[in-house]
Amino acid sequence: MTDAQMDDSALMARPVAEIGRLRTRSLVFGGIGLALMGVGFVTSRDTFLQSYLIGFFFWMAITLGSLAVLMVQYLSGGVWGLVGRRIFEASTRNMWLMALLFLPIALNLPVLYAWARPEAAHDAAIQIKAAYLNPTFFYARAIAFFAIWGGLIVIFNRWSKEQDETAPLLPGPQDRRCRVLAGPGLVLYMLTVTLMSVDWVMSLDPKWTSTIFGILTVGGQGLSTMAFTLVVLASLVKFKPMSDVARAEVFHDLGKLMFAFVLLWAYFSVSQLIIVWSANLPEEIPFYLKRFTGPWAPVSVAILLGQFVLPFALLLSRSLKRTPARVATVALIILFMRAVDIAWTIGPMVRPEGAGLHWLDLASVLGIGGVWLFFFWRTLASRALLPAHDPYFQKALGHGEH
Repeated sequence: MTDAQMDDSALMARPVAEIGRLRTRSLVFGGIGLALMGVGFVTSRDTFLQSYLIGFFFWMAITLGSLAVLMVQYLSGGVWGLVGRRIFEASTRNMWLMALLFLPIALNLPVLYAWARPEAAHDAAIQIKAAYLNPTFFYARAIAFFAIWGGLIVIFNRWSKEQDETAPLLPGPQDRRCRVLAGPGLVLYMLTVTLMSVDWVMSLDPKWTSTIFGILTVGGQGLSTMAFTLVVLASLVKFKPMSDVARAEVFHDLGKLMFAFVLLWAYFSVSQLIIVWSANLPEEIPFYLKRFTGPWAPVSVAILLGQFVLPFALLLSRSLKRTPARVATVALIILFMRAVDIAWTIGPMVRPEGAGLHWLDLASVLGIGGVWLFFFWRTLASRALLPAHDPYFQKALGHGEH
């Protein structure tokens, strides 16, 4: 039986038991992380919250990045997106969890944000921005962000479920509605993520500004999402129906996209460095001085090597991108370095001078990740792994389109 002749029941299969085993493994690592987080909370509440923000932002990047890539896929089409669509959707459906996990941050603003502390009233540099940086407006914007993201996620997932529950249709209005919404949805995504990055990360140092920080956050989210998708797809390719559909060409396409995001992240990062360094303003240049000296200096080198040089060199190989295990290994390296990069960005803003990476940073990524992945795998198993009723699926599958 050829790919084009695969019957509907085979394509709509759900390897529940196999995904259940992946969920169990995630819980083991997550349990270790949660236990370490508990130790950190008891020993130092401030350090715990600082690391918690790092772990939270790492998994929020994948949740939001999956929404963005899902909308890009609807606009562009392609086999890579059809095969990965359920992964994107399952990731986005963890937004309710991220909203819940945001509460410890929202309830402890003075611990993390200097502008939320009483002494900020006597700081002229902060008072200039007080109309924007105040708890009431911060909470209002956060609610608006989650409402917009949640609304888009609910609509796209509802329409996708309706597609699964009906017979395969020819291209028409029901198919076009996702593309129609994806356009303005991406505009809303860009706007909200830019504001979110300012609120949740840049304002940790209220005296520092970067006009490119929002787009740098977007690039990082795209890189995290593509790396995570490749790791998940490499885990699922051992089971049917994914083993029949996720061919070398699909991994090649996803690998090229991840390679593109590596270059995009590097371009945005260098652009920010050039802008800040050439301006040499006293309120901006300390951002890099803190990270290029002291305990953060070797971390800066590690990020350059692990998030750009090594992936760049490895992903030039066509055969590597077409081999699931090998390209997934590169993706895992990128995911690890994304966590380090986020810690590199946030850590110097909230920690005393001379403090570097903390073991709680990794523990928070693992602990929050264990909970996130538990719900991700459970959500993924609740639906067919492939959008077999998408009007373009069988055609793309049969002709090997990209």
